[in-house]
Amino acid sequence: MIKVGVTGGIGSGKSTVCRMLSERGVPVYDSDSAAKRLMNEDPALRAALVEAFGPETFRDGSLDRRYLARRVFNDPQQLRRLEALVHPCVKRDFARWAEAHADADYVVLECAILYESGMDACVDRVVAVVAPEEIRMIRVNARDGATAEEIRRRMAAQLSDDELCARADLTIVNINREDLAADVAECDRRFRYEATRNRS
Repeated sequence: MIKVGVTGGIGSGKSTVCRMLSERGVPVYDSDSAAKRLMNEDPALRAALVEAFGPETFRDGSLDRRYLARRVFNDPQQLRRLEALVHPCVKRDFARWAEAHADADYVVLECAILYESGMDACVDRVVAVVAPEEIRMIRVNARDGATAEEIRRRMAAQLSDDELCARADLTIVNINREDLAADVAECDRRFRYEATRNRS
């Protein structure tokens, strides 16, 4: 089985690519959703979060994401502290999940901060999803109403498309849906073929 990381900046269409691969029968692990689930459900992680950020981290038994966001927003040291607790937990969870899908040709790890979090060490191949900045800004604005300044600030906090393309094994340029569908189909064929060769 091959483990494929799919990454991309905000508005690139990374989640769309992963959804299309899922529709083709590929198991997809969403690291963002997993992190939220683990922060709520993993007893050791919950205890560590309370110790690090206080009992207010949980309200009525559930993670108070607004409170936590306020604690780490604009505080790089606190953000690194949070990441140091959450990222190893996600890595272990992904390893367990991938083992449970060992019969698949390949599995996908969807992760916006694949390189920044060190999750690239958990995969065999990386696909970078990129798109022109103006298109990404239109998509993000339509999705959550963020201003151009807010979107540019979020983009600046992520790796550039040039760096992602330089480090990835495969790049998908997501401009229109028709070309994207063809690129995803080719990506799927490529990894299934590689998995077949690895078994022979």
